[in-house]
Amino acid sequence: MLNIGILNPRKPKKAKYVECLIDSGAIYSVINGKILRALGIRPTRTKTLTLANGDHMVRKLGDAIFQYGGERAASPVIFGEEGDATLIGVVSLEALGVVFDPIRRQLLPAQMIVAPAPPATKR
Repeated sequence: MLNIGILNPRKPKKAKYVECLIDSGAIYSVINGKILRALGIRPTRTKTLTLANGDHMVRKLGDAIFQYGGERAASPVIFGEEGDATLIGVVSLEALGVVFDPIRRQLLPAQMIVAPAPPATKR
């Protein structure tokens, strides 16, 4: 479990901290929709998601600021409904600059690699 701060990108002064499972198989994070709405975060789109067992469900998505270990980063977030697990997915983890090491079962700093631009060609 990980204690993550959730903030509204438009009004980041107020944070709500939630306990999240780390799900390295999940693309997006899932936070209870009531918590997101209480922070003033509104859904901006709807997506059909595929569960691990192959079933599908439709959920609303929005954007939130995630806070962990002194870092803040914007990430898409699924508006969780009753029965949904609260979890942090890989997009949010990577935005925060961390990766999950499944062997040691801990978060490690992500190695940020940037490729240089190719040299400009002369005409």
